[in-house]
Amino acid sequence: MQNSALDERLPLLQEAKLKDKVVLVRFDHNVVKKGVISDPYRIDRTLGTLFYIVAQGGRPILMTHVGRPREKKTGLISVGPETSVQPIVDYLESKLHSRLKVPEFPHDELGIAAIDTSINLAISQLRKGEIDGIYLPNTRWFTGEENGGQARESFALQLAGLADIYVNDAFGSWQPHASTYDITRHLPSFAGWLLQDELSHLTQVLEPARPFLAVVAGAKYDTKIGPLSAIYQQVDQLILGGVIYNTYLCAKYGVKIKGVSTEDIAAAKHLVEADAKLGKIVELPLLVESEVLGREEGKYRTIALQDLQPGQELGYILDIDAASFAAPEVAQALDRAATIFVNAVMGFTPHFTDGSRALDTTIDANQAAAKLYGGGDTLQEFKDLCPGLYLSVLDDAQYYFFTGGGSVLKAIEQRSPYGLEPVAALIENARERNGADLGEEDAVNNL
Repeated sequence: MQNSALDERLPLLQEAKLKDKVVLVRFDHNVVKKGVISDPYRIDRTLGTLFYIVAQGGRPILMTHVGRPREKKTGLISVGPETSVQPIVDYLESKLHSRLKVPEFPHDELGIAAIDTSINLAISQLRKGEIDGIYLPNTRWFTGEENGGQARESFALQLAGLADIYVNDAFGSWQPHASTYDITRHLPSFAGWLLQDELSHLTQVLEPARPFLAVVAGAKYDTKIGPLSAIYQQVDQLILGGVIYNTYLCAKYGVKIKGVSTEDIAAAKHLVEADAKLGKIVELPLLVESEVLGREEGKYRTIALQDLQPGQELGYILDIDAASFAAPEVAQALDRAATIFVNAVMGFTPHFTDGSRALDTTIDANQAAAKLYGGGDTLQEFKDLCPGLYLSVLDDAQYYFFTGGGSVLKAIEQRSPYGLEPVAALIENARERNGADLGEEDAVNNL
Protein backbone atom coordinates (compact mmCIF):
# COMPACT_ATOMS: atom_id res chain seq x y z
CA MET A 1 0.00 0.00 0.00
CA GLN A 2 1.37 3.40 -0.98
CA ASN A 3 1.80 6.07 1.69
CA SER A 4 -0.72 8.82 0.85
CA ALA A 5 1.96 11.45 1.55
CA LEU A 6 4.08 10.12 -1.32
CA ASP A 7 3.85 11.13 -4.96
CA GLU A 8 2.01 8.33 -6.74
CA ARG A 9 4.58 8.46 -9.54
CA LEU A 10 7.36 7.25 -7.21
CA PRO A 11 8.17 3.53 -7.83
CA LEU A 12 8.18 1.69 -4.51
CA LEU A 13 10.21 -1.31 -3.38
CA GLN A 14 7.04 -3.21 -2.47
CA GLU A 15 5.97 -3.06 -6.14
CA ALA A 16 9.11 -4.88 -7.35
CA LYS A 17 9.25 -8.63 -7.99
CA LEU A 18 12.33 -9.64 -6.06
CA LYS A 19 12.25 -13.43 -5.89
CA ASP A 20 15.51 -14.94 -7.19
CA LYS A 21 16.64 -11.49 -8.36
CA VAL A 22 19.99 -9.87 -7.59
CA VAL A 23 19.14 -6.48 -6.10
CA LEU A 24 21.65 -3.63 -6.15
CA VAL A 25 20.92 -1.33 -3.20
CA ARG A 26 22.42 2.14 -2.70
CA PHE A 27 22.49 3.07 0.98
CA ASP A 28 23.84 6.12 2.77
CA HIS A 29 25.98 4.29 5.31
CA ASN A 30 28.43 7.18 5.45
CA VAL A 31 29.04 6.85 9.19
CA VAL A 32 32.73 5.88 9.24
CA LYS A 33 35.26 8.42 10.50
CA LYS A 34 38.93 7.44 10.56
CA GLY A 35 38.01 3.79 10.21
CA VAL A 36 35.49 3.76 13.07
CA ILE A 37 31.68 3.95 13.03
CA SER A 38 30.71 7.20 14.71
CA ASP A 39 27.02 6.32 15.09
CA PRO A 40 25.20 3.35 13.50
CA TYR A 41 21.83 5.15 13.34
CA ARG A 42 21.88 5.55 9.56
CA ILE A 43 22.78 1.88 9.12
CA ASP A 44 20.03 0.73 11.50
CA ARG A 45 17.43 2.78 9.65
CA THR A 46 18.07 0.78 6.47
CA LEU A 47 17.73 -2.69 7.99
CA GLY A 48 14.03 -2.79 7.08
CA THR A 49 14.85 -2.48 3.39
CA LEU A 50 17.57 -5.11 3.62
CA PHE A 51 15.32 -7.53 5.52
CA TYR A 52 12.46 -7.03 3.05
CA ILE A 53 14.66 -7.80 0.05
CA VAL A 54 15.91 -11.03 1.61
CA ALA A 55 12.44 -12.01 2.86
CA GLN A 56 11.07 -11.61 -0.66
CA GLY A 57 13.74 -13.91 -2.05
CA GLY A 58 16.11 -11.25 -3.35
CA ARG A 59 19.90 -11.45 -3.25
CA PRO A 60 21.37 -8.09 -2.15
CA ILE A 61 24.46 -6.26 -3.34
CA LEU A 62 25.01 -3.27 -1.06
CA MET A 63 26.91 -0.06 -1.75
CA THR A 64 27.53 3.32 -0.13
CA HIS A 65 29.99 6.18 -0.21
CA VAL A 66 32.25 6.86 2.77
CA GLY A 67 33.87 10.23 3.36
CA ARG A 68 35.61 12.29 0.68
CA PRO A 69 38.57 10.24 -0.58
CA ARG A 70 38.85 12.30 -3.79
CA GLU A 71 41.02 15.42 -3.78
CA LYS A 72 39.04 18.09 -5.63
CA LYS A 73 42.00 20.00 -7.05
CA THR A 74 44.00 17.05 -8.34
CA GLY A 75 41.29 14.42 -8.84
CA LEU A 76 43.45 11.88 -7.00
CA ILE A 77 41.57 9.28 -4.96
CA SER A 78 42.97 7.88 -1.72
CA VAL A 79 42.01 4.22 -1.29
CA GLY A 80 42.64 3.11 2.30
CA PRO A 81 41.22 1.93 5.64
CA GLU A 82 39.98 5.37 6.76
CA THR A 83 37.28 5.39 4.06
CA SER A 84 36.72 1.64 3.77
CA VAL A 85 33.28 0.00 4.08
CA GLN A 86 34.80 -2.79 6.20
CA PRO A 87 33.63 -1.37 9.58
CA ILE A 88 30.09 -1.23 8.15
CA VAL A 89 30.35 -4.83 6.96
CA ASP A 90 31.65 -5.94 10.36
CA TYR A 91 28.73 -4.20 12.05
CA LEU A 92 26.13 -5.74 9.74
CA GLU A 93 27.61 -9.23 10.03
CA SER A 94 27.57 -8.97 13.82
CA LYS A 95 24.06 -7.53 14.01
CA LEU A 96 22.44 -9.76 11.37
CA HIS A 97 24.58 -12.90 11.78
CA SER A 98 25.15 -12.84 8.04
CA ARG A 99 27.99 -13.44 5.60
CA LEU A 100 28.92 -10.45 3.45
CA LYS A 101 31.74 -10.44 0.94
CA VAL A 102 33.69 -7.31 -0.01
CA PRO A 103 35.32 -7.77 -3.44
CA GLU A 104 38.72 -6.25 -4.11
CA PHE A 105 39.75 -4.56 -7.36
CA PRO A 106 43.07 -3.16 -8.61
CA HIS A 107 43.50 0.57 -7.96
CA ASP A 108 45.97 3.37 -8.49
CA GLU A 109 46.13 7.07 -7.58
CA LEU A 110 42.98 7.70 -9.63
CA GLY A 111 41.06 5.07 -7.67
CA ILE A 112 39.45 1.89 -8.95
CA ALA A 113 39.10 2.04 -12.73
CA ALA A 114 36.50 -0.70 -13.12
CA ILE A 115 34.51 -3.54 -11.62
CA ASP A 116 36.35 -6.38 -13.29
CA THR A 117 35.36 -10.00 -13.90
CA SER A 118 36.87 -11.13 -10.60
CA ILE A 119 33.48 -10.31 -9.05
CA ASN A 120 31.78 -13.07 -11.02
CA LEU A 121 32.69 -15.72 -8.45
CA ALA A 122 31.07 -13.68 -5.67
CA ILE A 123 27.94 -13.15 -7.81
CA SER A 124 27.74 -16.91 -8.37
CA GLN A 125 28.11 -17.56 -4.63
CA LEU A 126 25.39 -14.99 -3.94
CA ARG A 127 22.93 -16.57 -6.36
CA LYS A 128 23.60 -20.02 -4.86
CA GLY A 129 23.11 -18.75 -1.31
CA GLU A 130 26.69 -19.54 -0.30
CA ILE A 131 27.04 -15.96 0.92
CA ASP A 132 24.26 -13.66 2.15
CA GLY A 133 25.31 -10.51 0.34
CA ILE A 134 28.03 -8.55 -1.37
CA TYR A 135 29.14 -5.14 -0.14
CA LEU A 136 30.95 -3.20 -2.87
CA PRO A 137 33.93 -1.01 -1.96
CA ASN A 138 33.31 2.66 -1.22
CA THR A 139 31.60 4.01 -4.35
CA ARG A 140 33.81 7.11 -4.21
CA TRP A 141 36.85 4.90 -4.64
CA PHE A 142 35.69 4.28 -8.22
CA THR A 143 36.97 6.73 -10.81
CA GLY A 144 33.58 6.97 -12.49
CA GLU A 145 31.41 7.71 -9.45
CA GLU A 146 31.84 11.49 -9.43
CA ASN A 147 33.74 12.09 -12.66
CA GLY A 148 31.96 12.82 -15.93
CA GLY A 149 32.39 11.39 -19.38
CA GLN A 150 33.13 7.83 -20.40
CA ALA A 151 34.46 6.76 -16.99
CA ARG A 152 31.15 7.59 -15.37
CA GLU A 153 29.04 5.92 -18.03
CA SER A 154 31.21 2.81 -17.90
CA PHE A 155 30.89 2.62 -14.12
CA ALA A 156 27.09 2.93 -14.31
CA LEU A 157 26.97 0.13 -16.89
CA GLN A 158 29.27 -2.04 -14.79
CA LEU A 159 27.01 -1.57 -11.77
CA ALA A 160 23.94 -2.41 -13.85
CA GLY A 161 25.65 -5.57 -15.10
CA LEU A 162 25.77 -6.94 -11.56
CA ALA A 163 22.05 -7.03 -10.86
CA ASP A 164 18.46 -7.35 -12.07
CA ILE A 165 16.94 -4.52 -10.01
CA TYR A 166 18.16 -1.28 -8.45
CA VAL A 167 16.90 0.15 -5.15
CA ASN A 168 17.75 3.61 -3.81
CA ASP A 169 17.53 3.85 -0.03
CA ALA A 170 20.10 6.64 0.32
CA PHE A 171 18.11 9.72 1.29
CA GLY A 172 21.23 11.53 2.50
CA SER A 173 22.98 11.11 -0.87
CA TRP A 174 21.09 13.75 -2.85
CA GLN A 175 23.87 14.57 -5.31
CA PRO A 176 23.46 12.98 -8.77
CA HIS A 177 26.37 10.56 -8.95
CA ALA A 178 26.70 7.36 -10.97
CA SER A 179 25.48 5.11 -8.13
CA THR A 180 22.49 7.29 -7.24
CA TYR A 181 21.46 8.74 -10.61
CA ASP A 182 23.02 7.29 -13.79
CA ILE A 183 22.30 3.71 -12.71
CA THR A 184 18.54 4.32 -13.08
CA ARG A 185 18.95 4.52 -16.86
CA HIS A 186 19.94 0.86 -16.99
CA LEU A 187 17.88 -1.12 -14.43
CA PRO A 188 14.28 -1.18 -13.15
CA SER A 189 14.56 1.17 -10.17
CA PHE A 190 12.63 1.58 -6.92
CA ALA A 191 12.61 3.58 -3.67
CA GLY A 192 13.51 1.67 -0.50
CA TRP A 193 11.58 1.82 2.76
CA LEU A 194 13.82 4.44 4.38
CA LEU A 195 13.72 6.72 1.35
CA GLN A 196 9.93 6.45 1.32
CA ASP A 197 9.75 7.31 5.03
CA GLU A 198 12.04 10.31 4.66
CA LEU A 199 10.13 11.71 1.68
CA SER A 200 6.85 11.21 3.54
CA HIS A 201 8.09 13.12 6.61
CA LEU A 202 9.41 15.93 4.43
CA THR A 203 5.75 16.78 3.84
CA GLN A 204 5.59 17.88 7.50
CA VAL A 205 8.34 20.41 6.79
CA LEU A 206 7.10 21.57 3.39
CA GLU A 207 3.41 21.62 4.37
CA PRO A 208 3.67 22.15 8.15
CA ALA A 209 1.06 22.53 10.81
CA ARG A 210 1.30 26.11 11.99
CA PRO A 211 2.78 28.01 13.72
CA PHE A 212 5.93 26.65 12.04
CA LEU A 213 9.27 27.45 13.68
CA ALA A 214 12.68 26.49 12.28
CA VAL A 215 16.04 26.52 14.03
CA VAL A 216 18.96 26.79 11.61
CA ALA A 217 22.68 27.08 12.27
CA GLY A 218 25.84 26.49 10.32
CA ALA A 219 29.56 27.07 10.13
CA LYS A 220 29.35 29.10 6.90
CA TYR A 221 26.77 31.68 5.85
CA ASP A 222 27.38 31.59 2.11
CA THR A 223 26.55 27.87 1.80
CA LYS A 224 23.15 28.38 3.45
CA ILE A 225 21.92 31.47 1.59
CA GLY A 226 19.61 29.54 -0.76
CA PRO A 227 18.04 27.21 1.86
CA LEU A 228 17.90 30.00 4.46
CA SER A 229 16.01 32.28 2.08
CA ALA A 230 13.53 29.50 1.27
CA ILE A 231 13.09 28.60 4.94
CA TYR A 232 12.54 32.23 5.87
CA GLN A 233 9.70 32.51 3.37
CA GLN A 234 8.00 29.38 4.70
CA VAL A 235 8.29 29.76 8.48
CA ASP A 236 6.28 31.77 10.94
CA GLN A 237 9.31 32.23 13.17
CA LEU A 238 13.03 31.52 12.78
CA ILE A 239 15.83 31.02 15.30
CA LEU A 240 19.43 31.24 14.10
CA GLY A 241 22.61 29.85 15.61
CA GLY A 242 26.29 29.36 14.92
CA VAL A 243 28.15 31.48 12.38
CA ILE A 244 24.86 32.16 10.59
CA TYR A 245 23.55 33.99 13.68
CA ASN A 246 26.87 35.79 14.15
CA THR A 247 26.71 37.02 10.55
CA TYR A 248 23.13 38.21 11.00
CA LEU A 249 24.11 40.13 14.16
CA CYS A 250 26.99 41.83 12.36
CA ALA A 251 24.68 42.87 9.53
CA LYS A 252 21.94 44.14 11.83
CA TYR A 253 23.83 45.74 14.71
CA GLY A 254 26.93 46.95 12.86
CA VAL A 255 29.33 45.02 15.09
CA LYS A 256 32.39 43.03 14.09
CA ILE A 257 32.74 39.42 15.25
CA LYS A 258 35.91 37.41 14.75
CA GLY A 259 35.61 34.77 12.07
CA VAL A 260 32.80 36.52 10.16
CA SER A 261 33.78 37.78 6.71
CA THR A 262 32.73 41.12 5.22
CA GLU A 263 31.36 39.27 2.17
CA ASP A 264 29.02 37.22 4.34
CA ILE A 265 27.92 40.29 6.26
CA ALA A 266 27.02 42.00 2.99
CA ALA A 267 25.01 38.93 1.91
CA ALA A 268 23.17 38.84 5.26
CA LYS A 269 21.88 42.39 4.86
CA HIS A 270 19.13 41.03 2.58
CA LEU A 271 17.87 38.89 5.46
CA VAL A 272 18.04 41.84 7.86
CA GLU A 273 16.06 44.01 5.43
CA ALA A 274 13.42 41.32 4.93
CA ASP A 275 13.04 40.79 8.68
CA ALA A 276 12.68 44.51 9.33
CA LYS A 277 9.35 44.21 7.50
CA LEU A 278 8.19 40.72 8.55
CA GLY A 279 9.74 40.27 12.00
CA LYS A 280 10.08 36.49 11.87
CA ILE A 281 13.51 36.13 13.50
CA VAL A 282 13.47 35.39 17.22
CA GLU A 283 16.75 36.74 18.55
CA LEU A 284 18.63 34.85 21.25
CA PRO A 285 19.55 37.57 23.78
CA LEU A 286 22.62 36.14 25.57
CA LEU A 287 25.83 35.18 23.75
CA VAL A 288 29.05 33.51 24.84
CA GLU A 289 32.05 35.53 23.67
CA SER A 290 35.58 34.09 23.77
CA GLU A 291 39.04 35.51 23.14
CA VAL A 292 40.22 32.16 21.73
CA LEU A 293 38.77 29.26 19.73
CA GLY A 294 38.46 27.05 22.78
CA ARG A 295 37.22 26.91 26.34
CA GLU A 296 39.94 28.49 28.45
CA GLU A 297 39.00 29.66 31.93
CA GLY A 298 38.85 33.45 32.19
CA LYS A 299 38.84 33.94 28.42
CA TYR A 300 35.11 33.61 27.74
CA ARG A 301 32.10 35.46 29.10
CA THR A 302 28.36 36.02 28.52
CA ILE A 303 27.37 39.25 26.80
CA ALA A 304 23.89 40.66 26.19
CA LEU A 305 22.48 41.54 22.79
CA GLN A 306 21.04 44.76 24.20
CA ASP A 307 24.54 46.01 25.02
CA LEU A 308 25.88 45.78 21.45
CA GLN A 309 26.99 49.09 19.92
CA PRO A 310 27.66 49.92 16.23
CA GLY A 311 31.36 49.62 15.43
CA GLN A 312 32.02 47.41 18.47
CA GLU A 313 34.62 44.69 17.89
CA LEU A 314 33.95 41.37 19.55
CA GLY A 315 35.94 38.20 19.93
CA TYR A 316 34.58 34.85 18.78
CA ILE A 317 30.92 34.17 19.57
CA LEU A 318 31.10 30.44 20.27
CA ASP A 319 27.78 29.61 21.92
CA ILE A 320 24.36 30.76 23.02
CA ASP A 321 24.01 31.13 26.77
CA ALA A 322 21.49 28.56 28.00
CA ALA A 323 19.53 31.31 29.76
CA SER A 324 18.53 32.65 26.33
CA PHE A 325 15.98 29.86 25.98
CA ALA A 326 14.24 30.96 29.17
CA ALA A 327 13.81 34.49 27.83
CA PRO A 328 10.04 35.14 27.39
CA GLU A 329 10.03 35.77 23.63
CA VAL A 330 12.19 32.70 22.90
CA ALA A 331 10.39 30.37 25.30
CA GLN A 332 6.98 31.44 23.98
CA ALA A 333 8.00 30.96 20.36
CA LEU A 334 9.15 27.40 21.05
CA ASP A 335 6.17 26.60 23.25
CA ARG A 336 3.46 27.77 20.83
CA ALA A 337 4.90 26.16 17.68
CA ALA A 338 2.93 23.29 16.14
CA THR A 339 5.88 22.20 13.95
CA ILE A 340 9.56 22.63 14.83
CA PHE A 341 12.33 21.85 12.34
CA VAL A 342 15.89 21.80 13.69
CA ASN A 343 19.06 21.81 11.59
CA ALA A 344 21.36 23.34 14.13
CA VAL A 345 24.26 22.92 16.50
CA MET A 346 24.28 26.11 18.56
CA GLY A 347 27.85 26.07 19.91
CA PHE A 348 31.43 25.51 18.82
CA THR A 349 31.83 21.83 19.65
CA PRO A 350 33.21 20.08 21.57
CA HIS A 351 34.08 23.04 23.80
CA PHE A 352 30.72 24.82 24.00
CA THR A 353 27.57 22.70 24.27
CA ASP A 354 25.26 24.49 26.74
CA GLY A 355 23.27 26.23 24.01
CA SER A 356 22.46 23.03 22.10
CA ARG A 357 21.49 21.19 25.29
CA ALA A 358 19.17 24.02 26.36
CA LEU A 359 17.63 24.15 22.88
CA ASP A 360 16.80 20.44 22.81
CA THR A 361 15.33 20.33 26.32
CA THR A 362 13.25 23.46 25.71
CA ILE A 363 11.88 21.99 22.47
CA ASP A 364 11.02 18.74 24.27
CA ALA A 365 8.90 20.68 26.76
CA ASN A 366 6.47 21.40 23.89
CA GLN A 367 4.63 18.08 24.03
CA ALA A 368 2.19 18.89 21.23
CA ALA A 369 4.56 19.93 18.43
CA ALA A 370 5.90 17.76 15.64
CA LYS A 371 9.67 17.90 16.10
CA LEU A 372 11.82 17.12 13.06
CA TYR A 373 15.60 17.05 13.28
CA GLY A 374 17.76 17.10 10.16
CA GLY A 375 21.44 16.32 9.71
CA GLY A 376 24.10 14.04 11.10
CA ASP A 377 25.80 16.72 13.24
CA THR A 378 22.46 17.83 14.68
CA LEU A 379 21.51 14.27 15.59
CA GLN A 380 24.95 13.44 16.99
CA GLU A 381 24.86 16.52 19.21
CA PHE A 382 21.38 15.62 20.46
CA LYS A 383 22.50 12.06 21.24
CA ASP A 384 25.73 13.13 22.99
CA LEU A 385 24.26 15.95 25.08
CA CYS A 386 20.86 14.48 25.96
CA PRO A 387 21.35 10.69 25.83
CA GLY A 388 18.41 9.90 28.11
CA LEU A 389 16.08 12.16 26.15
CA TYR A 390 17.38 10.78 22.85
CA LEU A 391 16.63 7.18 23.85
CA SER A 392 13.21 8.09 25.19
CA VAL A 393 12.06 9.82 21.98
CA LEU A 394 13.47 7.46 19.33
CA ASP A 395 10.07 5.79 19.03
CA ASP A 396 8.04 8.90 19.89
CA ALA A 397 5.65 9.75 17.05
CA GLN A 398 6.15 13.47 17.77
CA TYR A 399 9.84 13.20 16.85
CA TYR A 400 11.51 12.39 13.55
CA PHE A 401 15.24 12.29 12.81
CA PHE A 402 16.16 12.68 9.15
CA THR A 403 19.27 10.80 8.01
CA GLY A 404 20.36 13.60 5.67
CA GLY A 405 20.29 17.26 6.68
CA GLY A 406 21.65 18.44 3.33
CA SER A 407 18.87 16.59 1.52
CA VAL A 408 16.23 18.26 3.70
CA LEU A 409 17.68 21.73 3.05
CA LYS A 410 17.86 21.03 -0.68
CA ALA A 411 14.23 19.90 -0.72
CA ILE A 412 13.21 23.02 1.21
CA GLU A 413 15.10 25.20 -1.25
CA GLN A 414 13.32 23.48 -4.15
CA ARG A 415 10.04 23.34 -2.20
CA SER A 416 9.66 19.71 -3.22
CA PRO A 417 11.44 16.44 -2.33
CA TYR A 418 10.79 15.19 -5.86
CA GLY A 419 13.19 17.72 -7.35
CA LEU A 420 16.12 15.91 -5.71
CA GLU A 421 17.81 14.47 -8.77
CA PRO A 422 18.16 10.84 -7.60
CA VAL A 423 14.46 10.85 -6.65
CA ALA A 424 13.45 12.44 -9.95
CA ALA A 425 15.50 9.74 -11.72
CA LEU A 426 13.43 7.00 -10.03
CA ILE A 427 10.23 8.65 -11.23
CA GLU A 428 11.61 8.97 -14.76
CA ASN A 429 12.64 5.31 -14.70
CA ALA A 430 9.10 4.29 -13.75
CA ARG A 431 7.62 6.53 -16.44
CA GLU A 432 9.78 4.93 -19.10
CA ARG A 433 9.06 1.41 -17.87
CA ASN A 434 5.33 2.05 -17.75
CA GLY A 435 5.48 3.53 -21.22
CA ALA A 436 7.28 0.45 -22.50
CA ASP A 437 4.70 -1.80 -20.81
CA LEU A 438 1.87 0.12 -22.43
CA GLY A 439 3.61 -0.16 -25.79
CA GLU A 440 3.85 -3.94 -25.41
CA GLU A 441 0.19 -4.14 -24.38
CA ASP A 442 -0.89 -2.13 -27.43
CA ALA A 443 1.17 -4.40 -29.68
CA VAL A 444 -0.55 -7.49 -28.24
CA ASN A 445 -4.00 -5.91 -28.60
CA ASN A 446 -3.31 -5.13 -32.26
CA LEU A 447 -2.45 -8.73 -33.17
